[in-house]
Amino acid sequence: MKNLITGLAIIITMLGFSQSQSISGVVAKEQPKLEDVSVTVTVDSAAEIESTFQVEDIKEILDATGKNEALTFKIICNGRTMSNGEKSHMSYSVEGNSSKPEEFLKSVEKIRTSAINYYKNKN
Repeated sequence: MKNLITGLAIIITMLGFSQSQSISGVVAKEQPKLEDVSVTVTVDSAAEIESTFQVEDIKEILDATGKNEALTFKIICNGRTMSNGEKSHMSYSVEGNSSKPEEFLKSVEKIRTSAINYYKNKN
């Protein structure tokens, strides 16, 4: 019984002293920034393009990026199945930099419009 009480006292003492003390240090709270942003959208129709994304969605992503970061936007338009059994597709891609967001957004709008026209001209 004496050994049991001594063992419990040692365990309780060790647990009491093993608790971490208050940590002193600097905790930095920063807004996370996106770096090297690449967005790829795969669609099967013009209606899907119109419902999948708007240029304003890309603008929101640009607002979260840091300065002078690489940006890539790609849209893949799936087509009909060819005679060899594979699906035809066409892709549009634009690369830019977050230091010039207006130019990048204009390019995104152009390839979005081109992709919609691709499906409209196909039919």
